[in-house]
Amino acid sequence: MSFFALTVFASAALVFMVEPMMARLILPLLGGSAAVWNTSLAFFQIALLAGYVYAHLLQRLRRFVIQVGVHVAVLLGAGLCLPLHVSSLFGQPSSDMPVLWLLGVLAASLGAPFAALSATAPLVQAWYVRSCRHRGADEPYALYAASNLGSLVALLAYPVLVEPNIGLRLQTAIWSGGYGLFILLAAGLGTAVYRGAQADSGATASVSQPAGAGIWRQRLAWLALAAIPSSLMLGVTNFITTELGSTPFLWVLPLVVYLCTFIIAFQKTPAIRPQTVLALQAPVLALCGLLFWFPAFLSELGLHLVCFFLTALMCHQALVARRPPPDRLTDFYVWISIGGVVGGAFNAFLAPLIFNSVVEYPAVLVLSCLARPSVRGGSSARLWIVTCLCIVTAGGAVLLALGTRQMDSATACLLLAMLGVTALGAVLLRGKPVLFMIATFILLTAGNRVFDRFEILHRWRDFFGVLSLSQQQVPGLGQVRMLRHGTTLHGAQSSLPAYRCRPLVYYAPQTPIGQVFGAVEARKPAINTGAVGLGTGSVATYVRAGDALRFFEIDPIVIRVATDPEYFSYTTTCARGSVRFTLGDARLMLARQPSASYDILLIDAFSSDSVPAHLLTAEALHMYLSKLKPDGVLILHLSNRHLDLMRPAMAAALQVGAYALQQTRLVAGQSSQGGLWDTSEQAVIIGKSRAALQPFSSDRRWSRADANGVKAWTDDYTDIFGALVRHSLERPDAAR
Repeated sequence: MSFFALTVFASAALVFMVEPMMARLILPLLGGSAAVWNTSLAFFQIALLAGYVYAHLLQRLRRFVIQVGVHVAVLLGAGLCLPLHVSSLFGQPSSDMPVLWLLGVLAASLGAPFAALSATAPLVQAWYVRSCRHRGADEPYALYAASNLGSLVALLAYPVLVEPNIGLRLQTAIWSGGYGLFILLAAGLGTAVYRGAQADSGATASVSQPAGAGIWRQRLAWLALAAIPSSLMLGVTNFITTELGSTPFLWVLPLVVYLCTFIIAFQKTPAIRPQTVLALQAPVLALCGLLFWFPAFLSELGLHLVCFFLTALMCHQALVARRPPPDRLTDFYVWISIGGVVGGAFNAFLAPLIFNSVVEYPAVLVLSCLARPSVRGGSSARLWIVTCLCIVTAGGAVLLALGTRQMDSATACLLLAMLGVTALGAVLLRGKPVLFMIATFILLTAGNRVFDRFEILHRWRDFFGVLSLSQQQVPGLGQVRMLRHGTTLHGAQSSLPAYRCRPLVYYAPQTPIGQVFGAVEARKPAINTGAVGLGTGSVATYVRAGDALRFFEIDPIVIRVATDPEYFSYTTTCARGSVRFTLGDARLMLARQPSASYDILLIDAFSSDSVPAHLLTAEALHMYLSKLKPDGVLILHLSNRHLDLMRPAMAAALQVGAYALQQTRLVAGQSSQGGLWDTSEQAVIIGKSRAALQPFSSDRRWSRADANGVKAWTDDYTDIFGALVRHSLERPDAAR
C-alpha cells in the first residue's frame, strides 16, 4: 500500500507544483492579467480529463504487462518536451486572441507530461484493485486521499517555500528532474504489481453498471456536482486576483480550499459530517449574498472563502455518496473530470463571451442551491409567505435606493437591514432547494441594484477584464464621464467646455504626476513621453505642439474607448502634439523602443487593484531607465487600496543604482467636484542621476526614497503577501 500511495502522492505533487510555476512563467507575457491563471486552470482541467480518459481506456487492456509498458512509454514520450519552458512555437503573445495563444503555448509546453502525470492517480488505483483484490482491496478511494494530500502539499509549498527561495529557471530544472525520477518510480511500481499478480488470470474485472437510463442519470449527477465547485473555484479566484493581484500566493488560496473539500469528502470518517455542512452552508451563503456587492473587499474575503469551502464540500460529499463500486472507478473519475472541465470552461471561455460583466460567480452560487437535498414537510402557506416577504423587502430596498440621491451611513444601515430580512427569509427556505435558490437570486439581484450607485452607460468585457463607462452629475463639473476597469477609476472627463481638457483625478496638475509634467515642460520646449497604461488618455492633455506621446496598452478595448470622441476626447481633441498607440505588453513593446529616447516614462498599468508585478521588478526598472534620456524622469503611480507598493519599487530603484524620490499626497475629504477634481496619490519618481531629479529635490512635497529593509522585487521574486500585510498594518490614506 505504501508503494501505491507514494506513486500517487508523487504524481499529484508534480502536477500541482507545475501549475503555478507554468502560469508564473507566462504571466508577464500577457500583462500580468488575472485571467492568465483562470485560463491556465481551465487548460489544466482539460489536460486532466485527457489523462483520465487515457487511464480509463488503458486499464481495459487484458494483459497487465502491456498496461505498464504503454504507460511507461507514454511518460517517456511526453518527457521529450522537457526541460520545462515557454514554447516559442506560437510566437509573441496576441492581444487580439490571448486565450487561443495561451492555450496553444500551454499545450505545446506542458500538455503531454501534464496529462500523463494526471492519468497516474486513477490508473494506479485501478492497478491496486486488480492486483490486491484477493486481499480485500475493495475500497481504493483511500488512495485518492494520498493524491489530494500530494496536491495540497505541493500547492502550499510553492508560494511559501519554492517561489520566495528558488529562481524560476532553477524551479523548472528541478521539476524536470523530478519528472524523470517519477518515470522510474512508476516503472518500479508496475513491475512490482506485475510480479505480485502473476498468479491471477490477468483478465480485466467485469464492470457492473446500472441498466439503461440509470447509467446516464448517475453520470450527469456526477458531472453537475463536480462542475459547480470547479466554477466557483475560478469565480472566487477571479474575485481575489482582480482586487489584489495575479500571483501564486493568491492563486493557490481557492485551489487549496477546493482540494481540502475533496480530502474531507473522500475520508472514510469525514472530519465534518454532511449534516453539519448542510446546516452551516445555508446561512453562510445568505450572508455572502447579503454582503456580495457591499464595498468592503478585505473584510469579505474570508467570508467568500468560507462560503466556497462549505458549498464545494456539500457538492463533493453528495458526489462521494453517489460513488460506484470499485470496478467502475475510472468511469467515475472521468465524469468528475468532465464536470471540472465544464465548470472551468464556463468561467474561462464562455462567460466572457456571453456576459459583459463578471456575473458567473454569483450566478453559480445561486445554482448551487439546487445541490441541497429537499426536506419533506412544511406548510405550503408558510413557505409562500416567507418567499413573498423576501420579494417585498428586497423590492423595498431597491425602491428606497433609487429614491436616495446621497447614500449616508443611516440610509446604508437601513438598506442592509431590509436586505438582511431577505437573507433571513432565504435561510428559512433552505429545506426547499428551488425556493432557496429563488430567494438567493432575489437577494443578490437586489443587492447589486442597491449598492451600484453609478449610471452605467456601457460595459465591455474581454480577457483583460471588465470596462464600464458611467456618467454622473457633479457640481461645478457638469456631466462627468468615468471609465472603470474592475473596481478602479481609470479616468474621468467633464462635459463643460471650460474643463473638458483639464485632466481630473490622478492626472490633475496639482497631483504628483501633474507636478512632474509641469516641471519638465517648464524647462524643455519639446518633450517625448511614453505612458504605460492608457485609461481615458487624460495625460494627453499635457501634450503641447511639438511634443510626442506614445501610449503602451495591452487591452484593445481600452484603446477603442479612449479614442472614440463619443466617450472621451482627451487624445483626439485636447492633445496638440503627436499621440500614438502601441498594442501589447508594455515590457515587450518598450524593449523595442530606441534607447535614451524619452524625457518622461509614466508607469500606471493597473487593472482594478490587480498589480502587474512584472512591471515593478528590478529588471523592468533597468529597462525603463535605458529608454530615458540622461535627464529623463520615470514616474511610477503606486496608489493601491490593499498593497504597499512604494517600498518594493524604491528597493528596486536602489538595486539598479538609480536615484528616487517619493510623494504621498493626501486630499482630506471630497472637494466640491465630488472628489474628481484631484485625488490622494502615491508616486515614486526615478532618474539615472541625481541631477535628473534636481528640479524636485528642493520641493518639500517630495522626499528621499527609503525601502526600509524591504527586498526588491525581481522577475524571479515577488512578495505580494508582505505588501498586503504592510498595508493592512499601516493603512495609508492614499488610495485609488
